Amino acid sequence: MNRIASVFTKPNHTAFISYVTVGYPSIEATLKVVSILANSGCDIIELGIPFSDPIADGVTIQKASFHALQNGVTPKVCLEAAKKLSRKVKTPLVFMTYFNLVFNYGLEEFCDACVNSGIDGLIIPDLPPEEGSELELIAQNHAIDLIYLLAPTSTEQRIQLVAQRSRGFIYLVSVTGVTGARDNLPPNLEDFVTRVRRVASQPLCVGFGISTPRQARQIARIADGVIVGSRIIQLMESDSEVLTQVQDFTIKLREALDTVTT
Repeated sequence: MNRIASVFTKPNHTAFISYVTVGYPSIEATLKVVSILANSGCDIIELGIPFSDPIADGVTIQKASFHALQNGVTPKVCLEAAKKLSRKVKTPLVFMTYFNLVFNYGLEEFCDACVNSGIDGLIIPDLPPEEGSELELIAQNHAIDLIYLLAPTSTEQRIQLVAQRSRGFIYLVSVTGVTGARDNLPPNLEDFVTRVRRVASQPLCVGFGISTPRQARQIARIADGVIVGSRIIQLMESDSEVLTQVQDFTIKLREALDTVTT
């Protein structure tokens, strides 16, 4: 059993998955915040590789990616950072990136580098399962989970295809659109999760727009995991040195999840 799968075997436990952009506001801040997240209750940490055209990301993560790119953060730099982190934390690490970066690096070469850096999975928002078979095979040969996304607008055919092909978990996008903290969860979210649950055996994790412990608690009642990104980036913007706000938020969100599942 790989490290991502082991997260979802814990009884009465909702996974808390967090996201940070590598190199925002600095590589040093990334190394520090990942350790804080891992020690404060996160089960899986997504490391975003900055990209010039992040079509799935909202304003907060777009700005973070732009800042990181201006600082010279490349996929190679992200791999080096991941290697350092995998030696410091036991929490599974997942790269979130875009296919153009992986393709340009070389599919085999990228997966080789991921293994050497301690990466457990890949999330590639612009790679549909209809076009992912080559990378799927290479990733499987390297024991890396290729995690696919579904949106509320996904057809039954797409849901069935992702249920057949996604490994580790399925990333459910709570809303049609881009990432970003929101005040309220969409009213049809439970119906969406139920539709996917009918055909998928993988854990279902919900992301996009989750920014409060209250929202996380709502999702914990219907899903196997909660994904938070933009809110963590926002908290880092005002406290990138000490990161006490990130730590406090992470602890409170973990506690909120545990009140539902224990």
